[in-house]
Amino acid sequence: MARYQVILAYDGADFFGFQRQAQGKKSRTVQATIETALRRIGWQGASILAAGRTDTGVHASGQVIAFDLDWAHGQQALLAALNANLPADVAAQAACERRADFHPRFDALARTYRYRLLGCPLRDPLRERYAWRVWPAPKLERLQTAATALLGQHDFAAFGSPPRPGGATVRQVLQASWQAQADELVFEITANAFLFRMVRHLVGLQVSIGQGALDVAVVRRCFESRSRELAKALAPAHGLCLAQVSYPEENVEIPGTKLDSAMMVRQSEIRNTALAQAASKSGDEERG
Repeated sequence: MARYQVILAYDGADFFGFQRQAQGKKSRTVQATIETALRRIGWQGASILAAGRTDTGVHASGQVIAFDLDWAHGQQALLAALNANLPADVAAQAACERRADFHPRFDALARTYRYRLLGCPLRDPLRERYAWRVWPAPKLERLQTAATALLGQHDFAAFGSPPRPGGATVRQVLQASWQAQADELVFEITANAFLFRMVRHLVGLQVSIGQGALDVAVVRRCFESRSRELAKALAPAHGLCLAQVSYPEENVEIPGTKLDSAMMVRQSEIRNTALAQAASKSGDEERG
């Protein structure tokens, strides 16, 4: 028996989020789909572990899961077996064996999300499945100024809810920026953790700033007031993608999950705190 880590990509449009639903509910979820595929290749566990729980309609190119499996055929054969039993909108991208206590959520130092805006006046059905069409298109310079204001440690209570009622709402944003790609604007943000719907609220506010409806000073007012009224605009789910989950260098065995040493030092206490909180709950996962 060994613990395996797998990187997943999925199109979230036809899923009711990542997390398996309560018994009796028939909604299709990513977790239940993965667990069904695993059982077909001999997995007997009760529940897979995941780095985070994406919401309904949110996509992923770098979701990380872990599970224990008695498998003697090698990692490439595991990938092939998983993909042979997964539907077309979910794919296992990479796999490796981990230490027995590896946890994709609590061992993670940071997560990176991307959000795509499509700046065009006419509908584009083939592209709007994965991007939010916005017109008039926001100004890149104003978006970039707003993104810069997000950097550092702040109280993001105005932008989302903690995973547990009464939980902490302070998060550390390590990187936030916008890039122009033809008629698209792509927002990328990396933080130690995210509140529920935090990225979508951040994008909604930045679009208002980029279109000139709000001044960039509203970002600081949101931090100081913690008011949901200032940041109530919510970008639609279909433009959001969980791009990457980063882990300490000594744990990394597959591409696309490495975090630089400076970030590792800044985030080591976060992991220890999360583990301590989990141990004290005895049954108490980050969404976002």
